[in-house]
Amino acid sequence: MIEAFRRRVERQVLGLTGLALGQLDLRSPPGDPGLFGPGSVCWQVHGDFTAMLIGGVRALLLQMLHPLALAGVWEHSNFRDDMLGRLRRTGQFVSGTTYGSTRDANWLIEKVRTIHLQVSGSVDGQPYAASDPALLTWVHVAEMSSFLAAHLRYRDPLLSGQAQDQYYAEVALVAERLGAREVPRSRAEVEQYLQRLRPQLRCDERTHEVARLLRAAPAPSQLARPVGQLMLNAGIGLLPPWAASMLALEQSALQRGVVSLGLGCSTPLLRWAVRDGSQHRARQRMRLGG
Repeated sequence: MIEAFRRRVERQVLGLTGLALGQLDLRSPPGDPGLFGPGSVCWQVHGDFTAMLIGGVRALLLQMLHPLALAGVWEHSNFRDDMLGRLRRTGQFVSGTTYGSTRDANWLIEKVRTIHLQVSGSVDGQPYAASDPALLTWVHVAEMSSFLAAHLRYRDPLLSGQAQDQYYAEVALVAERLGAREVPRSRAEVEQYLQRLRPQLRCDERTHEVARLLRAAPAPSQLARPVGQLMLNAGIGLLPPWAASMLALEQSALQRGVVSLGLGCSTPLLRWAVRDGSQHRARQRMRLGG
């Protein structure tokens, strides 16, 4: 009975991730370490479902503050009708390039590069293209800084500064393969970059609509709804103060306390239930190759 319950929870949780798309077999080919391998810091940071989903919420809200990034998503995707699908596709890319075989990681990178070439337009007379190196750098930094922030808050607050810098240096590889340039490779460089970009960021009706849609996104099941709301609020609570202020999403100390309490109760159950996540499958591949 306990195992049946665990499997039910696991299916619900994995249904929120890129594994639900079923396009990657992270167990093969045996022995292939992929782009990074199990000794990398990104294997640690990207290995916890709870922290990654919380970081994903923060990343999306942060990314949409850039008017050109927002325009590309607004005009060239169906995220307003399929927010969960967008989160799953992002999860597939991150898990596949982190834990997938070299072949699968290369396939995902080339797939995204091809999609980016089809996304272009203009907003307020300013042209944009998803393949623009500067825009790719913004999307990358917003995403990876969010994953690391969530990992430090909800998984491993003792991760050393050296390891954090190594994380940024590792994941820069994927951003550069996508076409990004001048990618920050340390905590100091990321902070300097964010401060430099802040004057370019905006929050308008479209940005608020993205936040509203994210908060109202339907859960894949009744079981996932309360946990999903907790992670959504946790992601909002992780926003830098200046970003939360721009989005009018500031949280009180009481609200943050309720979220922390809720996650403290639910996260151990989720970690117990999810035994077949991306990192687990990739480690199976390495064992089979040994």
